[in-house]
Amino acid sequence: MKNTVHFNSISEFHTLCNLSKPEHPLISLIDYSKVSYPVDDSELKWIQNFYSVGLKRNINAKFNYGQQQYDFDSGVLTFIAPLQFLSLEINQDAETEPTGWLLLIHPDFLWNTSLAKNIKSYDFFEYAVNEALFLSDKEEKIIVDILQNIEREYQSNIDLFSQNIIIAQIELLLNYGERFYQRQFITRKKSSHQILERLENILNDCFNSDNLIDKGLPAVQYIAGLLNVSPNYLGSLLKALTGQTTQQHIHNKLIEKAKEKLSTTSLSVSEIAYELGFEHSQSFSKLFKSKTDLSPLEFRQSFN
Repeated sequence: MKNTVHFNSISEFHTLCNLSKPEHPLISLIDYSKVSYPVDDSELKWIQNFYSVGLKRNINAKFNYGQQQYDFDSGVLTFIAPLQFLSLEINQDAETEPTGWLLLIHPDFLWNTSLAKNIKSYDFFEYAVNEALFLSDKEEKIIVDILQNIEREYQSNIDLFSQNIIIAQIELLLNYGERFYQRQFITRKKSSHQILERLENILNDCFNSDNLIDKGLPAVQYIAGLLNVSPNYLGSLLKALTGQTTQQHIHNKLIEKAKEKLSTTSLSVSEIAYELGFEHSQSFSKLFKSKTDLSPLEFRQSFN
């Protein structure tokens, strides 16, 4: 499949995967062992107009989400938002059978519920797939139970309570996802602290060079790119480990460098602001005071 397919509906995705018509047009739980992609295609590329939550094992393919890649050799949970570019490189000679679950949720199902707006607050929908969530057996059972509860509800006779019950189960699923991601940030200390150490080195390099004059303060997107993670993932990781956002880390390094220049050089406030990448010294002074409760001049005078 050389061209990128655009799935407007869940039914269209079922058709591609050789599955029977979905029992509900706006929400579907797929048993991944029953998915059969077109056998004559080694690569599938698509954009989908719905959310997907995947719990997969032994997938005989390399899964690409944006520019990132992940091999599903063990059980992982992924969250993908609508209109993301995805592709699969299928290994047609693989001997293992894929297993797992794929929950598809069309945004129209969330219409007129609190989740329609709140679902955008879950940052992990914007994580690249190589930042997927690894589950313990106990955690995986919790997720599977919720998925099957959702399926049982939409397979039952639809009544006035059906949508609210399913929405509550989806919210429970997302909240467990958030909890498990926080656990992963904390328990994977070595890799997490390696990212923190690399972040510190990157910020030191940025603030110890002359690039700030030409390029200005480093953006969160730029820092995340150097660390090979998505901006949302980096922000969530730092928040879990340090209680601060990426932007706050950048500002802290800025204030640290500004204090050094104010206390050890005779440069004017305007010159310091310029060296730190500010076009207007007033913006620098405002930020400095918001972080220290002192103006740059008041800080300098405290050393005299």
